[in-house]
Amino acid sequence: MALRRAGRPAALPSSRLPHTALPTVTVRWSSHSPLGTPPANARKPVTINTLQSLYRKNEPITMITAHDFPSAHVADHAGMDMVLVGDSLAMVALGMEDTSEVLMEEMLLHCRSVARATKGAFTVGDLPMGTYEISPEQALASAIRMVKEGRVKSVKLEGGKEMAPTISKITSAGIPVLAHVGLTPQRQNALGGFRVQGKSTASALNLLEDAKAVQEAGAYAVVLEAVPAEVAALVTRKLSIPTIGIGAGNGCSGQVLVQVDMMGNFPPGRFLPKFVKQYGNVWAETMRAMQEYKAEVKSRAYPAPEHTYPMSQEVFSEFERQIEGKREENKAEAKEGKPQVPEAFDQLPNVPS
Repeated sequence: MALRRAGRPAALPSSRLPHTALPTVTVRWSSHSPLGTPPANARKPVTINTLQSLYRKNEPITMITAHDFPSAHVADHAGMDMVLVGDSLAMVALGMEDTSEVLMEEMLLHCRSVARATKGAFTVGDLPMGTYEISPEQALASAIRMVKEGRVKSVKLEGGKEMAPTISKITSAGIPVLAHVGLTPQRQNALGGFRVQGKSTASALNLLEDAKAVQEAGAYAVVLEAVPAEVAALVTRKLSIPTIGIGAGNGCSGQVLVQVDMMGNFPPGRFLPKFVKQYGNVWAETMRAMQEYKAEVKSRAYPAPEHTYPMSQEVFSEFERQIEGKREENKAEAKEGKPQVPEAFDQLPNVPS
């Protein structure tokens, strides 16, 4: 039976058309195929209204970072409420030293990749350092790019009360904003490094003021990072928008982690913040698989017969016969001093398939 290319079902005469569609066997001869498949249990896309409903029901909101199609694809299939294209991808995807290095063009590329994979989760794109601090107008222009070019549904920016006019400007244009207070990694140099915020009375009061300011400016939620659990829980109770905690205890309205951290997709010895729980060991499993592959290639155990394409012995024998015939012909011509014809496959007669 002849094989057909994927995605092109064979046509049937009208008199033989079935009453119900039959499953089509997909055959691919290439070494790659699209990664995306719809979730087994499709869900309605998460919206701002969905997040507000979860908040009112006191049901924790789940958020995870993703930086490309595969990481977003698994997050969406896992049923995450929100997927954040965080500027942490500067380190975990691009090998940079910190988040201040990543550029808008790089964030847009990763946002587009993530957006293609997320059919249900609510997507958020981080505005990278230098794209929103100069003025509210600059921030709005950057936010528009993130939505139009990055295809995310909302943007995130760092800063408290000083960013209130910027948040107001962006939200007034119809773009949802996720705020971020507490430890703000883009400002690590001003904060003296990655330090816990809100540990003193003055610092905790300032954190609450920042959270209230971004709420009043129109943010639909706010990330609280590296804040004592008691302070984060109190701030959460004082707000009327959800708080998403990262290193801020379980009293927040939801939680977010960097996917690479919680999946264990890093070599042994890498530093992890105290708040990270490692739920898997992707690095170890990937190393095992790659080392097994290497060993099987070296020993010629791979590819095995089941990994190769069949060819009838009759056709192969004809192929061999023609190759040998061409070789003998070239030898004869060489003895007679005639120019030899190169042994090129594309010069052979067509072989039936």
